[in-house]
Amino acid sequence: MKSIEVVAAIIRKGEKVFATQRGYGEWKDWWEFPGGKIEQGESPEEALCREIREELSAEISVERFVCTVEYDYPKFHLTMHCYLCSLQTEALHLNEHEAARWLGMNELDSVRWLPADEEVVKKVSS
Repeated sequence: MKSIEVVAAIIRKGEKVFATQRGYGEWKDWWEFPGGKIEQGESPEEALCREIREELSAEISVERFVCTVEYDYPKFHLTMHCYLCSLQTEALHLNEHEAARWLGMNELDSVRWLPADEEVVKKVSS
């Protein structure tokens, strides 16, 4: 089975976290924490800053590691390293996603999370 290693940003503002909705592919319309694949020679933190710049035209501060999720999707194994982050810039622009929302802790179950991201939601909300 193919393995993919990615990073995800848990971007917090006050008591809310930022979630994005996929606009393409097999998992279209499902929600996730923004991020993406680690490129050759990048640290997870560097990859995360680059991915957020590409996906949201925003700058972030990577504050701390939260968890690594291992999940077997039907076509690949995912290793996702998740970091708590904050915005350095206020403006966010959706370059790849269909929609986005700031979700309070009591709203986290109001969207349909990707299976691997559900593990992160459990950690964030506990």
